[in-house]
Amino acid sequence: MQSGGHLLLVLHGPPGADPDVRGGRIYWRDPTGKWTPNGSSASQPGVGDLLTSFEKALDQLQAAEDAAKSARDYFDLLNRLNPMVRTARNLHQALQDARDAEPNDRQLLLWRDRAYSINRSAELLHNDAKNALDFAVAERAEEEAESTRRAEAAGRRLNMLAAFFFPIATLAAIFGMEMHNGLETWDQQHGPLPMLGILGVGLLLGFVLTLFITRKP
Repeated sequence: MQSGGHLLLVLHGPPGADPDVRGGRIYWRDPTGKWTPNGSSASQPGVGDLLTSFEKALDQLQAAEDAAKSARDYFDLLNRLNPMVRTARNLHQALQDARDAEPNDRQLLLWRDRAYSINRSAELLHNDAKNALDFAVAERAEEEAESTRRAEAAGRRLNMLAAFFFPIATLAAIFGMEMHNGLETWDQQHGPLPMLGILGVGLLLGFVLTLFITRKP
């Protein structure tokens, strides 16, 4: 807002952990060019301190983006970046309007350029995080699709084996398999070694069959 050589800026601070809570910032420039409130130094009025706080907040978000590993990490980061992007965009627009209102104020020009850099950095970081989240989701979907494909291949192999041996198992169940095989005498003399041997061979064949069914196509 501008009137009679006075300029009033109504801005917001960097969004915090709660995006619904925003800290307002009001800066006044009198006709002599003096800004109120003062900043951390005579050459850095309060608006400059506000821009510095935005830059520090973006550095923290950049560090969080570098440390993000999972889709949950990127989702949480985007929840923090969304209000930051909106606030940075509004910050740049407000300083652009102030620059248009006071075209001879070089300080406003420098602040406007810093605000543009902040806005652009926030948008780029938001796009990077969104792309990383999309990639993580797509990668997880691809892994699940590959796991489903392997399970289907193993199921087909198991069904083929079951179909192949089903008639034999059915005939054995109906008629029984009580036929002499020549091992009865040896079993009486050396039992239970024959039973243990057959059990071991059965387990070995089952292990080999499991490897065949679960192997990659």
